[in-house]
Amino acid sequence: MDLRIFTEPQQGATYDTLLTVAKATEELGFDAFFRSDHYLRMGSVDGLPGPTDAWITLAGLARETRRIRLGTLMTAGTFRLPGVLAIQVAQVDQMSGGRVELGLGTGWFEEEHKAYGIPFPKEKFARLEEQLEIVTGLWSTDPGKTYDFHGTYYDLTDSPALPKPAQEKVPVLVGGHGPTRTPRLAAKYADEFNMPFASVEDSERQFGRVRAAAEEAGRKGDDLTYSNALVVCVGRDDREVARRAAAIGREVDELKLNGLAGSPAEVVDKIGRYAQVGASRIYLQVLDLDDLDHLELISSQVQSQLS
Repeated sequence: MDLRIFTEPQQGATYDTLLTVAKATEELGFDAFFRSDHYLRMGSVDGLPGPTDAWITLAGLARETRRIRLGTLMTAGTFRLPGVLAIQVAQVDQMSGGRVELGLGTGWFEEEHKAYGIPFPKEKFARLEEQLEIVTGLWSTDPGKTYDFHGTYYDLTDSPALPKPAQEKVPVLVGGHGPTRTPRLAAKYADEFNMPFASVEDSERQFGRVRAAAEEAGRKGDDLTYSNALVVCVGRDDREVARRAAAIGREVDELKLNGLAGSPAEVVDKIGRYAQVGASRIYLQVLDLDDLDHLELISSQVQSQLS
C-alpha cells in the first residue's frame, strides 16, 4: 500500500510551510506529496496568508526534493487552458526529473471563481473531456509532428506539441463519485482512479464501475491504479487523537467514521479494508501542516506495518 501526503494549502499555508512538509514527506519514506488546487479557503478558517498556486508550488518543490512523486488532487479544469496546462506540467516534470502526476477534474468551487474573476462555465464536464484529450494528445504527439484538435470548446491548429515531459508517460488521475460519466472518462484517459472521501462500500461500488468501463473500452480493469483520499488523524492514545481532531475542528467519532482516525492499529485495520476492495494507494489528507510529529507517527507506526 502506497501512502501519499495530501495537503489543502488554501486553508492557510505559505510556500515555506509546504516545503517543510514536502521535505518531511521525503525523509519519512512516504511515496508522494500532493496538494489541492484551490484559490479560496473553505469553512471558518481565515486562510491566511492567502492562496498559493498549485503548479508554481510544485515547480519549487521539484527543485527541492529528489525522490517523492509530486502532483495535484485535483487541478481544476476551469483554471487553465489545456494547452497551457500541458506546457506547465511538462516543464515541472522536467524540473523534477520525471516525478510529476496530473490529477485533473472539472473544478467545482464557484465562490473561488467569483473571488478571482475566473469564468465558471456550466458545461464543465464536457470541457474536462476535451481537456483530457488535448493534454494527453499534446504529450503523445511524436517529436517533429504537429497536433490539431477541433472541439466544441477548444481549437488547436498546428501546435508543435512542445515541450515534452521527462517521463515517457505522465500518470493522469481522474476521480469522483459520478456513476456513469466519471468511470467512462477514467477508462479512456486515466492511469489512476481516485475515490475521494468515501466509505469502503462506496469505493468498492465505484471501483467496480470503473473496472467495467475500462473493459468496455478495451482495457483490462487492472490497467488502472485504484486509490482513496481520506483525512487522517492518528494518535498514540485517545488524548492525542482528540487533541489532533480539535486542532482541525473535527470530532473524533466523525473522523473515525469518515476518515482514518484513531490509534495506529485502528488506522492500519481500516486501510486494510480499503485494500480488500482494490485500493493500492491512500492519499492521507493532512490538515494541520505544522504538526510534523503526526507525520513521523504515521511513518513509524502505520506505514511500517503496510510495507
